[in-house]
Amino acid sequence: MDIYSTEEQQAEAIKRFFRENGVSLALGIVIGLGGLYGWKAYNQNQITTAESASDAYTKLVENGEVLGAADTFIAENKDSNYSVLASFVAAKEAVEQGQLDVASEKLSWIIANVDNADLKATATTRLARVQVAQKQYDEALATLDKAQNEAYKAAVAEIKGDIHLAQGNAEQARVAYQTAADAGGLENNPLLQIKLDDLAVSSPAA
Repeated sequence: MDIYSTEEQQAEAIKRFFRENGVSLALGIVIGLGGLYGWKAYNQNQITTAESASDAYTKLVENGEVLGAADTFIAENKDSNYSVLASFVAAKEAVEQGQLDVASEKLSWIIANVDNADLKATATTRLARVQVAQKQYDEALATLDKAQNEAYKAAVAEIKGDIHLAQGNAEQARVAYQTAADAGGLENNPLLQIKLDDLAVSSPAA
C-alpha cells in the first residue's frame, strides 16, 4: 500500500512539511552552504599556505646558506612539511661544518614535531650517529631504543654495533652487526660486511 494514495495527499503532505519545518530547513540550507563555502575557503587557504612555504623553501635552498636562515624559516613555517625538510638540510650542513650540537638540536626538533614514522626514524638514527661522533655513547643507545620502526631495524643494529666497538666491546659489536645483517642490512651496504669480516679476523679461533 502506498504511503500517499493520491497526488492531493502528497501535495498536502509537502505543504505541511514546509509549514512545520520551513524555518529549520532554510537554516539548514544556509548553514550547509556556509559550511561548503567555508570548506572551500579553508582548502584554498591551505593551498596558498603550502605554495607560500614551497616558494620560501626553494629560496632558502637556492640561497645556499640553509643553516644560517633555518631557525627563522622553521619558526615561520613550523606547521608545514617544509620546516622538517629545512631541519634535515640544516642538520646535514651543521655536521659538515662540525657543528654537532646544532645538528643534534635540529634532529631532536624533527623527532619531537614530526608524525611520519619514516621521517621520525630517519631523524632518530641520524641523531644517534651525531651522538656517536660526540662520543655520547649512552645517549646514542638511549636514542636508538626509541626507534620502533621495523624498517630501520638493520640501521639501528649497525649503529649499536658501532657504539659497542667504540666502547671496546668487540663481541657485542659483532652480535649487533650480525643482527643488522640478518635484518637485511647487507643489501647495498658492503661496509657492514667489512665490519663483520674485521671482527671475525680479530676474534680468536675456536
